[in-house]
Formats: sequence, structure tokens, C-alpha cells
Amino acid sequence: MQLQIFVYGADIGWLNQLEDMGIKWQNPSGVEKDALQILSEFGVNAIRLRVFVNPPSSYTWQKTPTETCLLGYADKTGVVWMAQRAKALGMKIMIDFHYSDHFADPAYQDKPAAWANYSFNQLKTAVYNHTYDVMSALANVGVYPEWVQVGNEINLGLLWPDGRYDNFSQMTQLLNSGYDAVKAVSPSSKVVTHLANGHNNSTFRWFFDNFITTYGGKTDVIGMSYYPYWIGTDYTQSINSLASNLNDMVSRYGKEVMVVEVGGLESNPTNTYNMLKAVVEKVKSVPGNKGLGVFYWEPEANSGVLPDAYPLGATTKISSNVLRFTTALNAFKDSETGSGTFPDTSATYVIYNRNSGKALNVAGGSTSDGANIEQWEYGGWNSQKWQFVSAGNGYYKIKNVNSGKIMDINRRSTSDGANNIQWSDNGGYNQQWQLIDAGNGYYKIKNRNSGKVLDISNSSTSNGALSVQNSDSGAYSQMWYFVKVN
Repeated sequence: MQLQIFVYGADIGWLNQLEDMGIKWQNPSGVEKDALQILSEFGVNAIRLRVFVNPPSSYTWQKTPTETCLLGYADKTGVVWMAQRAKALGMKIMIDFHYSDHFADPAYQDKPAAWANYSFNQLKTAVYNHTYDVMSALANVGVYPEWVQVGNEINLGLLWPDGRYDNFSQMTQLLNSGYDAVKAVSPSSKVVTHLANGHNNSTFRWFFDNFITTYGGKTDVIGMSYYPYWIGTDYTQSINSLASNLNDMVSRYGKEVMVVEVGGLESNPTNTYNMLKAVVEKVKSVPGNKGLGVFYWEPEANSGVLPDAYPLGATTKISSNVLRFTTALNAFKDSETGSGTFPDTSATYVIYNRNSGKALNVAGGSTSDGANIEQWEYGGWNSQKWQFVSAGNGYYKIKNVNSGKIMDINRRSTSDGANNIQWSDNGGYNQQWQLIDAGNGYYKIKNRNSGKVLDISNSSTSNGALSVQNSDSGAYSQMWYFVKVN
């Protein structure tokens, strides 16, 4: 088995349109970079993209007589383009089907104009065909989303009036059409059913008792929005209700859960940081590793550049076209370590290779000096568990839980291809390692003695392939991620 990487996600549906408006972004230190790159440096490892059926050519929506909303370039073409950008940075993808020409939420579930006069059977076919079409366009460029939302905040249904909450049978048929289309193109994609007000357990029980239990609705993941700002109280007043609801959805329906939308005031990054860290903690605490992750909606935004002045981004406005990310998203990396520093020397980790997805293991579970360190599919053995011991000056000894011995480059070699073994702690520089952030939650592991990085021989993905040192080439086989196991 393989422990799943926790998802630190960002919905960035406005990004492409804001870029066309000339908006630029800085990291918290004031250095201008591509916004996706900055998000990656915050530890964001997944991107969420919405898709509309036929959005207006202006990509704006007159929501009310006095409120205009940017939609982002959220047609099929724009979504495919953004998905490719995110994939190039090694990020996972979530696609969010709204089944409307504009935003869908509990108050707005309007049919697309082209579907307005369809019969119910025609609507089911349209849902299938639209979903299949967008999924196929993504597949054609090699993007197979990790998750796909069929509907957005559908507390009261979708495609009103046919799929409203007061006709659960028809609603379920529409959702199942979307589910079937997703799986027809990408069987590995997990389908998410998404409701607002994640703190409200009674709403979720009512909906999913009907959808799953009574009418046979198909879904893989239950998604939640959680916005203390819109609830009207501080997150501390509702965070435990969110946690209880997450746990109840898992135990009651056997589904995985995610918080697919969360946000806090851009003007109070400290409170937003604390809220976001608390949400991550609650999702991570869901039993059985069924809490998959958290997505922030939309961190690159700022009220000063949006016509509706949406205030829940994670930036400050520096000038008319420059936004600087606040430190609110530091909650992601700090949640990963539990302390704001990495690694946590009080914790035990499994060390996974980015290329193979396999875990570092002492061959044969040996406790002897000189035993090779290989990769192997994770089996929960102590020979696959490691602790970090500070060696000072930013270097660490990496100690095996089973043997108590230290990761070591054989014979203090400085050559490419030298074996990584275990050995009794002797204080040598060949037993000391530096962790170098490679973005998206991955790290390079650099030997102090040789200056070379830990690699898997020949970039193998096979069980038993040996870990070695090599010159840094930027290969995925030289990147690692760490999952706490206690």
C-alpha cells in the first residue's frame, strides 16, 4: 500500500483572466513570479479549475443589477490550458463542473441557455455529453484529473427546476449521468459530490441519505465548502462542527471527504492562517486516512481588482496591477511539519520517491552495518520508517526505526552511483544530509560529504531498486516526499 499525499490545494479559476488584465503577483518577500510558482512554494500541490457550459464572451456575469462577477476563462479551452500549466509544475488537478453558463451555488443553479428547453431525458444526455467532451479534451493532452466535481454546491440540486431538491430522483439521475461520463474517459478519477456549509451536519445527512441511500447516487468523495466569514462568526465557533461532519460522512456512508472550498479575509491574514491550519488539522484527523485535503478559494484574488470586491483572497494590493501574497498560505507547510519547521525531529516519517511512489526501506529488514537501502512498496514495516536527528548547521542524520542505524554513503564515496547504506552512527559527513525544497511538497536529499543528491538507480520504479547518490539533474527520481506516520 502507499500512503496518500495530503492535498494542499488552490482554486485559481480567475487567474488566467486576471493575467490578461495585467495583474502580476509577488511572493511575501516582494519578489515577482508566476502566481502558480508562488503557490507551489507555499506547498500547494493541487489546482482546482471550474468549467462552465457556454460562458459569455466577456467572461463576466451580471449576478444582480449592482453586482458583476468575473468568471475566469472557464470554458473548455481555458480549462485545458490551465490544467496543462498546473500539470507542468507537477500539480494534481481537480475539475469542477458547474453545469451552468456562470457560477452555480445554493442560490443559483440556472440551466445553460442552450439547454433551457430540453426535456429531462435530453438534459441527462446533455450532462453526459458535456462532461465527456471536457474530460476527453483533457485526456487528449494527457491530463487525467485526480478528482472531478459533478455539480457545485448542490445543496438544493442543480439544473433547476428539473434537478431541484424536491425531485431527488431526477437530481440523482442527472448526477449519475455526470459520474458515468467521468468514468468513461478517466476511470481513475474520483468523483466528488459537493455541498456548501460543511459545518451543518443535518444538511449533509438529509442530502446524502436521499442521494446515496434512497436513490442510489454514485459518488466517491463528499466535498464541503467551509467559509466562517459567510457564516458570520469566527472559525473557532464552527470548526468542531466541521470536524464532526467530516467524521460522520465517513462513518455513515463510507466515503472519503475533502474541504474543496475554504477562505478567510485578505485583510486579516493571521486569522486566515489560523483558520486554514485548523481546517487542515481536522481533515487530517479523519479516521482511516479518508480526509484527502483542503482547497483554498481563490488565494490569488484581491478585492481591489475584482468588480464584486470579493474579500477572501490571500493577497494585498501593492499597486494598481501588483498583488502580493500574504503569509496566510504558510498554514499549508506549517501543517505538514506541525511546527513551522521541517523536518520535525520528534516525528517518524515514511520517505517516498516522487518518480516511483515507493518508500525507502532497509533491504530484508536488516539490522546489520552495510545493509543496502532500497525502495519498496510501502508495507508498514519499521524498516521503512525514519527519524531525523539534527546534526547542526541545517544537516540531519536519517535514522532507521527498525535498526537504529544511520543512512550513509558507502565508504565516504564522492562518486556518482555510490550506494546508500545503513551504518552505525560515527559522526561522518557522509552520514549527514540536507533537505532542499523542490516545490509541491517534494525535497532533494543532499549528502554533506559529496554534495550529491539521493537518487534511485537508473530511475527505476521497481521494488528492490537501490538508492544511490548522483549529481543533481532535477529528475523526479531525485525528489522525495515525507509522510508522518506518528
